[in-house]
Amino acid sequence: MKVVEVHLLQNVAPANLNRDDTGSPKSAMFGGYRRARVSSQSQKRAVREAFPGQLPVDNLAVRTKKLLGKLVEKLTAQGKAKDDAEVAARAALEGVGLGLKSGSTEYLLFIGNEEVNRIAQIILEHWDELQELGRQSSSEEGKAKKKSAKAKVPDALKRALESVFDGGRAVDLALFGRMLADRPEWNVDAAAQVAHAISTHKVDREFDFYTAVDDLSPKEETGAGMMGDVEFYSATLYRYANVNLEKLVENLQGDSELALRGVRAFLQSFVDTLPSGKQNTFAAHNPPDFVVVTVREGAPRNLANAFAKPVWRGREGLITSSVAALDGYMGKIERAYGGSKSSAHFLNLSDAKPSHAGKEHPSLDDLLSAVMRDVEELLEAM
Repeated sequence: MKVVEVHLLQNVAPANLNRDDTGSPKSAMFGGYRRARVSSQSQKRAVREAFPGQLPVDNLAVRTKKLLGKLVEKLTAQGKAKDDAEVAARAALEGVGLGLKSGSTEYLLFIGNEEVNRIAQIILEHWDELQELGRQSSSEEGKAKKKSAKAKVPDALKRALESVFDGGRAVDLALFGRMLADRPEWNVDAAAQVAHAISTHKVDREFDFYTAVDDLSPKEETGAGMMGDVEFYSATLYRYANVNLEKLVENLQGDSELALRGVRAFLQSFVDTLPSGKQNTFAAHNPPDFVVVTVREGAPRNLANAFAKPVWRGREGLITSSVAALDGYMGKIERAYGGSKSSAHFLNLSDAKPSHAGKEHPSLDDLLSAVMRDVEELLEAM
C-alpha cells in the first residue's frame, strides 16, 4: 500500500467547532480522560468546501437530494422547456431506480458533476423516448409507479444511464467514497481516511453566559432583550488523515495527473480548514503549529497513542509538550516497525526540536512541494 499521511497539532482558542444534538461541543473518552473531539465527517465537509478553486468544477462532486432540479437546470440551458425537462429527467431517474418524492431523491446522493453532465446528455439523446415514458407514468402512484417506470425504460437506455455512475473522475468522491445500500454497484470505496480529532490533554467544557440588549428599548427600561449560554472549550488537537494513492488512482480511472492534483488539494485543504461551527461567535481561526506529512509504502499509522497519557501544560505549554510527545512516539514507532521506504517532511512553529519527523521546511508551500515530488515518484513507479 502506497500511502500519504498527515499529522497536525493545532491549538484552538475557545471554540465550539462541532456540536452534538444538545449544542454541546463533542468530546470522547481516550486514555481514561475526557478529550475534546472534532468529528471526522465535519472535517471532511470543511475540506470539500475548500476544493473549488483548487480543482476544476467538472472534477468535483455534489451531495444532494435535488438532482432532479440540477438536471432540469442543465436541460433548460439547452433550450428545453422546463416542464418537458422535468418530465424527461424524472423518467430517467426513476428508470434507474432513483425514486423521487416531492421532487427530491429518497436519500442524499453523492454524485460527480461529470456524472450529472453525462446523465443530462443521455436525456437529450433520448429526449422523445423519455418524454413518452414520463407522461405514461405520470398517472401512476407510489411503489407501483417506481417499479413501472424502471420496467418500462428500454434495456439499452437503462444500461447507458447506469453506466454513468462510475464516480465521474470527481476528486472529492474518489477521496471520500460513495455508499448506496440498494445500489452497491455504484459504490466507491474511499481512498482517504480522516480520524476524529482529539485533544492531546484532558478538557473541561466551560459555559459562556451572554446577554443581548434591545437597541430600541427606552433608557429607563432595564434588563436584557435576551440571554442564554453556550458551551465551549479550548484545546490542542491532534488531527490525522491518510490517502491510499493506489486506490485514488483507481477511483479516478487511472488518471495519475489528476490524482496528484487531488493529493495536493487534500493536504492543503486539510491543513487550512476547520469546521465552521460557532465561528461567528468564537473566531477560532488558529492554523496548526506542527504539520508532519509522510509518504511511504506500508500500512497507515495513526499516532494518537502518543497522547494516551494526557499531555500536561508544565512550563513549556501544551503546544511544545504535545509536539515533543508526538515526535518521541514517532521515534518509537519507527524503531519498532521500520520506515517502509518512507520520507517525512515537517513544519514547526513550536519551541520543540523534533528529531524523528523528517526534513524541516520553512513554509507550508515548501513542505507541500517536497511532498508532491515524493508522491510523483511513487505514482510513476505504480
